[in-house]
Amino acid sequence: MALTIVAVLVVLALVAHSIWTARNAGPRRADGELPSHPRVEPGLEGGVAAPEAAEALAEPDHPGEVLPELRVPPVGGRRLARIDPLIDAIVPLTLESPVSGDMVLAHLPPSRRAGTKPFHIEGLNLETGDWEAPAAGRRYNELQAGVQLANRSGALNEIEYSEFVQKVQAFAEAVGAMPDFPDMLEVAARARELDNFASPHDAQLSMVLRANSAAWSVGFIQQSAARQGFVPGSLPGRLVLPSPDAGAPPVLVLGFDPQAALADDPAAAALRDITLSLDVPQTPEAAEPFAAWQEVARALATSMDGTLVDDRGWPITLQHFTGIANDLKTLYAQLAQRDLAAGSAAARRLFS
Repeated sequence: MALTIVAVLVVLALVAHSIWTARNAGPRRADGELPSHPRVEPGLEGGVAAPEAAEALAEPDHPGEVLPELRVPPVGGRRLARIDPLIDAIVPLTLESPVSGDMVLAHLPPSRRAGTKPFHIEGLNLETGDWEAPAAGRRYNELQAGVQLANRSGALNEIEYSEFVQKVQAFAEAVGAMPDFPDMLEVAARARELDNFASPHDAQLSMVLRANSAAWSVGFIQQSAARQGFVPGSLPGRLVLPSPDAGAPPVLVLGFDPQAALADDPAAAALRDITLSLDVPQTPEAAEPFAAWQEVARALATSMDGTLVDDRGWPITLQHFTGIANDLKTLYAQLAQRDLAAGSAAARRLFS
């Protein structure tokens, strides 16, 4: 009888040890229920939200298109994307007499993109004297079209400009306007010059938080990030720290394997690293996004038991942050000198 009791106790001890080992070998899980947040990230573009993505929600490319429920409010009551001589090639469209907004809307090109470059059409409101996106019930005595000279896809090329010309020419004929297109070679030269400026000033910072011991479940990552103010983004495996300004791109983006987020049992997925990113030109310097990037990274490293490393796997030290901060001061100043201050509407469009 004594031997039987001892044997039973040994078996129970082994079972308990196996359960304890399995629990510790699995990914760390969230404590309690995860907070519920709506997906509030503006735009749907990969990486960061782009201003033209916000405008695309307000102006569908196809008549009768059903828009998603998400409506992006413009910053300061004004829409983010509008024709700007700094970054657009502008085509005046002279009218013999005023036209209605309803007529303009009826003849807008079905797609306001030329290759990888967005373009916009605006009207000069007969009553207010302001340029605005065409709207029903308004009257316009002038129209203009503008195609973006450069973005993260590169400079506007001759093929894209030709496509823009064709679409605007057809629109002008439909509304009875006379377009005055700038010379293609001059436009292409401006586009290359702007792209040559933008490329070396396109700072996108990222660091990796790598697990020191136990891996993380999707729920544990979401819970840890939520404590720092992150909410679900528009794509699987993407969390964002929203900007305090309505409709603005997120201040920071936290990313992890989207396949884990889409798994049948996300709690069982074992993740060992996440990426914390800052898109410098998209956020005003006054918002101190770099300081937020550092503080959030250190807080997550502590709470999640991880180590911050760069894309080569080398640990990031305080000296690294100091060096980056000095480089950013120069970058912010150079963008401002070009009237493309970080976080401005023009900068958000150019660096998108």
